[in-house]
Amino acid sequence: MSLTKYVSYASQSFTLPDICLRIRDILDDHRSDADDIARLISVDPSLTAKILRLANSALFRFPSQIGSISKAVNVIGGEALYNLVVAETANTAFTQFNSPLINPDQHWRNSVFCGMVAKYLAKHCRIRGIERFFVMGILQNLSELVVAKCSPEKYEAYLNDDSDLLPWVKQLSHFKFTFAHCSGTIMESWRLPLSLYFPVVHLHNDKQKVVDAEIAVLAIAVRTLFNEQQEDDNNKIELISPELEKIIKIEKETINDAIHYSRRETDMIASLVRQ
Repeated sequence: MSLTKYVSYASQSFTLPDICLRIRDILDDHRSDADDIARLISVDPSLTAKILRLANSALFRFPSQIGSISKAVNVIGGEALYNLVVAETANTAFTQFNSPLINPDQHWRNSVFCGMVAKYLAKHCRIRGIERFFVMGILQNLSELVVAKCSPEKYEAYLNDDSDLLPWVKQLSHFKFTFAHCSGTIMESWRLPLSLYFPVVHLHNDKQKVVDAEIAVLAIAVRTLFNEQQEDDNNKIELISPELEKIIKIEKETINDAIHYSRRETDMIASLVRQ
């Protein structure tokens, strides 16, 4: 199957809930305000409870409790709230594409870990809209589930490839595209904002990630996740390549702090989204 066919399958099998599109419309309408977003979300008690749990979690670390969606919108902003709704929606998408070849709980945990690291690093680098990085980290490997479900034999051959190539290089060899490129294209088909899907599409584009700080941060988060999955230290890779250092400055100590923070908080955040 081609990338286009995988994207088409994913788009036909799962569409973003109407509330995601409606919040996006409100945010893009200069005549709307925070109260419009709050009223829209408050109609759904389950979503309201989940968003409030996330808003009061380690994702934000606010000193005081956020007790209402109205306050959440005023404190964290409409865009951040939209990103939380998309993150919550991602869990449903992951469930939709479950495959026996992939441990769904581990895959979800890895995705959340990547999102946590990406958000931490984006905050350190003072990049605007850091909640986007949590969403991008979660969704950048969504298409692995899609590929495994649609093409189990081809995916199994990829899993059994014992070469020393990095995963995204193997993906190019086996599928002619990376999972991130496919995931970003799926995100685009779901009408997510350019600021969400563009860095994911170009995550492993060597030319783009050395000129775009957002892509560089996401690339470091993905490399961090790769190292986290390696039992043998000899298999671990350099987190900040010389090329990435040209576009973004992150000390090793900062990455270690991001890893410790994400290890500590990932299970809790992952379970909050899934409740």
